[in-house]
Amino acid sequence: MTARDRFINIFKTKIKREGADKLLDYLISSDFFTAPASARYHSAYEGGLLDHSLNVYDCLSAYLNREYVKEKFKLSYSDETIAIVSLLHDICKVNVYKPGYRNVKNEQGKWEQVPTFEFDDKLPYGHGEKSVYMISPFMKLTREEAFAIRYHMGFSNVDDQRNVGKAFEMFPLAFALSTADMEATYYLEKEN
Repeated sequence: MTARDRFINIFKTKIKREGADKLLDYLISSDFFTAPASARYHSAYEGGLLDHSLNVYDCLSAYLNREYVKEKFKLSYSDETIAIVSLLHDICKVNVYKPGYRNVKNEQGKWEQVPTFEFDDKLPYGHGEKSVYMISPFMKLTREEAFAIRYHMGFSNVDDQRNVGKAFEMFPLAFALSTADMEATYYLEKEN
């Protein structure tokens, strides 16, 4: 099964909310399945956004299935909620990366152009908040799902650090998604 097939299968079997079918149609018609997850860092290759989304799904599922997390923190979320927040947390990256080139020194110390991706966002609405904004016309999110997606970058979002801790306290799913996102980014995915 390809990564694309796996994503679509998880999406269709787990997410049954009204409007989910139209959101999936939108993703299929966009560059979601071919876009990189970043321009130069984690999963900075064609299809990287898809791979990253699936990695976050796997990491979040594993985190929430830990006995310690279930018993100590009493965290329990539906399969639908887990799929929504993990598979869609970076929907804000749809249609923002364009192929380009950058100069790097080769092993002989000579400059050469190598292919890369350039970030060109035509809807500069932030990161997590943009993902929530893009999902909302298609389907309704719960408050906790919206906060989890909004704050999945954790404390690396320098614009509103005071709110991150408060969001994590109020909505444990936000902390869990942030943890899964960092685990996928820093441990499963290599810098390019």
